[in-house]
Amino acid sequence: MRLRELIGMSMRTIISSPMRTFLTMLGVIIGVSSVVTLVSIGRGTSEQIAKQYENMGTNLLVVTATGTGRATQLSYDDLMNFENFPEFKSIAPTMSKNGSNIKYDRKQEKYNVLGTNDRYFDIIKATIDKGRNLSPTDLEFRSNVAVLGSEVVKTFFGQLDPVGETINIDGVVFTVIGTLKEKGSNIGGASVDSSVIVPLESARRQFKLGQIRTTYVEAPTKDDIYAAQETMKQYLTYKFKSDSGFVLTNQDELLKARTEATNTLTNQLVAVALISLLVGGIGIMNIMLVTVSERTREIGIRKSIGAKRRNILLQFLVEAVVISGMGGLVGLVLGIGFAYFLPYFSPKQTTSISVDVSLYSFLFSVLVGVIFGLYPANKASKLRPIDALRSD
Repeated sequence: MRLRELIGMSMRTIISSPMRTFLTMLGVIIGVSSVVTLVSIGRGTSEQIAKQYENMGTNLLVVTATGTGRATQLSYDDLMNFENFPEFKSIAPTMSKNGSNIKYDRKQEKYNVLGTNDRYFDIIKATIDKGRNLSPTDLEFRSNVAVLGSEVVKTFFGQLDPVGETINIDGVVFTVIGTLKEKGSNIGGASVDSSVIVPLESARRQFKLGQIRTTYVEAPTKDDIYAAQETMKQYLTYKFKSDSGFVLTNQDELLKARTEATNTLTNQLVAVALISLLVGGIGIMNIMLVTVSERTREIGIRKSIGAKRRNILLQFLVEAVVISGMGGLVGLVLGIGFAYFLPYFSPKQTTSISVDVSLYSFLFSVLVGVIFGLYPANKASKLRPIDALRSD
């Protein structure tokens, strides 16, 4: 008997009991759709994390001083001297004051004030929208000038150009020299969009800030960041007389760790979803055993007119595979559809549909049909014609 004829017979049997067929396929549908959706969410999350790190740069090292007292203070000049080493490209020491009162005209809001140098914007991949960046002259003369993040601009100026205007920061007047384009949140830190950036020494003097706590270090390439990390670690260990009192955060290592954690969680969720496929396979085997019992006389008649054992085996095996395959196909469509439309309902959630995983999940659903359909098909093929014809 040809495969086309077997599939045709299977389709007629399936159509004759649509509700039973649907309930039989339900486990497979849920399993395949869950696998496709979960993998799409996991891949989307991984890509979103990677994009955030790329916005900061994977050749970035963040140095954080955690100790207190003069022994653990970092010198601006000492830090900038590292730019003379080949494994260092740019260095931006920073000090911040959270929740500063920013006033313009009659409006007042609280935003973070960040003191740094002119390298900071290039290191964190922030782009000037209007006006200019901080300059070495601003740093040298401790000028009261400021660059505003996009959120700060919207709050105080709306669509107006703030360049040249003056704002009041905790009672000190600063002149706006530039604005930044919207960038989004940084990994492990406050968003530059909601910050006011001023020269480092101006921040230290005007707001009585203590010491440099965080320093951003950019290496020429991603490969150089590990050499820069080791050099900085040796320097800080020597300066602090201990390997404590500081934390070195390598963005490349952090990206790998977060991506690995996301992938592990996704794989665990997929493993749970695959259980639904196995449950669906058990349901298929159960229904096929019932089908064999219901069609015992049909099997006896077919065998009595010359049908061989392999014909009966193939008939019921193909029927099980068609049921699981149709369930897999429906689950595939539902999973892709859900993954595609999810970002429209939850804008913060990104998805990335994997063609390979979608194909493998469908093929696995077909394999489930083969595995769990084999026993009922084999049982049907072993029926003796005389016993089958006697069945009611």
